Amino acid sequence: MEKNNKHIVFIMANSDSVPYFLWFAEKAMQSNEFKFTFISLFATKPEMVEQMKKFNSECFWVRFDHHKRKTSMLSAIFKLRSLFKKLKPDIVHSHLFDDTLPALIAAKLTGVKLRFVTKQDTYFHWLYAPGIVKFDRLNNSLATHIIAVSGECKQFILEKEKAESQKVSLIHHGIHLDKLSKVNETIKKELIHQYGLNDKIVIGTIARLIDWKGHEIILEVAERIVKHYPNVVFLFIGQGDLKSKIENIAAEKGISKNIILTGWVDRDRIPSTYGIMDIYLHAARYEPFGFVIAEAMLNAVPVLSTKTGAALDAIKHKENGYLVEYNDVKGFTDGIDFLLQNDKAKIGEKGKLTAMQMYDFEKMWSSYTSWYKEALSTS
Repeated sequence: MEKNNKHIVFIMANSDSVPYFLWFAEKAMQSNEFKFTFISLFATKPEMVEQMKKFNSECFWVRFDHHKRKTSMLSAIFKLRSLFKKLKPDIVHSHLFDDTLPALIAAKLTGVKLRFVTKQDTYFHWLYAPGIVKFDRLNNSLATHIIAVSGECKQFILEKEKAESQKVSLIHHGIHLDKLSKVNETIKKELIHQYGLNDKIVIGTIARLIDWKGHEIILEVAERIVKHYPNVVFLFIGQGDLKSKIENIAAEKGISKNIILTGWVDRDRIPSTYGIMDIYLHAARYEPFGFVIAEAMLNAVPVLSTKTGAALDAIKHKENGYLVEYNDVKGFTDGIDFLLQNDKAKIGEKGKLTAMQMYDFEKMWSSYTSWYKEALSTS
């Protein structure tokens, strides 16, 4: 690595491994234009520490327990400050609130002039923890550059979090097409057999089983849909605290046989999981971006979604997908009926073409590095 190559430090909290961090490391190794170093704030030694070695990148681990958020953040400030003194980065780039607050404070204290943040968890504090919004605004103040991941996200950052407009740029997340759009027919057959999906209409959603992802809305929709399509199955992929509640509601509605909770599905099986879906349904109220929306589109699955995040930016209603308002049970029901009664494969292919233009990782890489260069040239 040449000494004049600029050094970027990527930071992420609460994740054992981050797919697009790995893609950035791989791309950096191929391009030899920037040096990337990674820091993971996690409770146990993250898998990413070892994963990064094959890309000739370092990943440092800072112990972080999100159950002890305040003390972990305070400790992280001092540990990150020490790391930044050692690494001497040109840019520190954080991605979630839990890593952003300690990282930006530590970077400011260390004298790092360029402090980027990708805002991936907007809305949550506004809706569920309004007392913390002031710290979102503090992060916007400490950052020199802010990346919004969707048009809705950018509007929120400007209007609700009161960020300075000259700091904010819209850069969509990117998906590695080769890695996330290859259906393995053997795995696909295994999944169909495992969940008993032969001759079934499969409507899938991939999300943590938590309140704001909209699973209870989907159950309301399911109750209506099964009356007209008795062979439909709603596939809930993910795990979380709502599992028992979802099972109980399904039982009360008499639709237990139409609801399948898969639990955790390994990442390498996700493309094939999209391959067994007839429709992808996204019912969350807000989604700053929504990787699963872009992934489903890239796998040519017709997407039925609330008007949020990646869906709102990419989907033209009834052309390459279907959009509804949040909590609109009738709208979701009508959307499923529309997609099943029309050429859903054609709609899915149109969605794929749109997503390839908007959500390709190569475009994300180019946008990030262009903004880095611009910032570095004027700092």
